[in-house]
Amino acid sequence: MKKTRVINSNISRVISQMGHFDTLSIGDAGMPVPEGTEKIDLAVEAGLPSFIQVLENVLSELEIQKVYLAEEIKLQNPEQLSAVKKIIGDTQIEFISHDKMKSNLKNTKAFIRTGEETPYSNIILESGVVF
Repeated sequence: MKKTRVINSNISRVISQMGHFDTLSIGDAGMPVPEGTEKIDLAVEAGLPSFIQVLENVLSELEIQKVYLAEEIKLQNPEQLSAVKKIIGDTQIEFISHDKMKSNLKNTKAFIRTGEETPYSNIILESGVVF
């Protein structure tokens, strides 16, 4: 049995297959996922699991070098933005429009759907290297 925090077999598989510059996304319950993008649906009910819980879990295994957030999060959900910044530390953030984020999901390895129901609680994680 795995000893690390990520025990969801689909999330663990996707992380283990990622290379440098590959992307993985995590988002709220309402984010539309493009056809062809793998959706790992963790949503149980409103708020469960939360976006932040899943982000923390994924980052316990995934090395990142950059994240992408919707520009709209700055005004529409500043509390979530603060929480993300606290978790990612000095990792570079690139703000893009929500429409561009939705479009970019077609290029991610997978989209992890949470039970989050707060606006613009979506992120694209760009994989880094550990060496």
